[in-house]
Amino acid sequence: MISRKTKYALQALGRLADNPAGEPVLIADLAERDGIPRKFLEAILVALRKGGVLQSRVGRGGGYLLAAPAGEITLARIVGILDGEFAPLPCLSGTHPTRCDECSDLDACGARLVMAEVKQAVSHTLENITLADLVERSRAERNRRRNLVDFSI
Repeated sequence: MISRKTKYALQALGRLADNPAGEPVLIADLAERDGIPRKFLEAILVALRKGGVLQSRVGRGGGYLLAAPAGEITLARIVGILDGEFAPLPCLSGTHPTRCDECSDLDACGARLVMAEVKQAVSHTLENITLADLVERSRAERNRRRNLVDFSI
């Protein structure tokens, strides 16, 4: 499961990606619109700025905006900045692999072999979905729901 920090980041980044390019948005506006605690969102946005996903402007007309086009920012990059590398088991971590206490044969561990495939599938998906995709899928679903005809007999 992704962390609440990453979930909030995706919500806020989706709003920024849907905003006209070059127009910064205030933290207070993002927090209020999505019901995200402001201080928590502030820490998230600072991490994303340091990670190169966001830019910030101070002063009148200031706020946060995307540092690159939404189609160039992958979910893998966002998750990596906030949650680190996706690894369903400690032994599958690329940066700090740790053998599980109960594991006697790492190479033949069935759980590890299966979770390695899960890790690969999730990583591939995160690397191939961008903020632009997130915004477009949300927009398409809202449009689909608006066009539904609701009737009963």
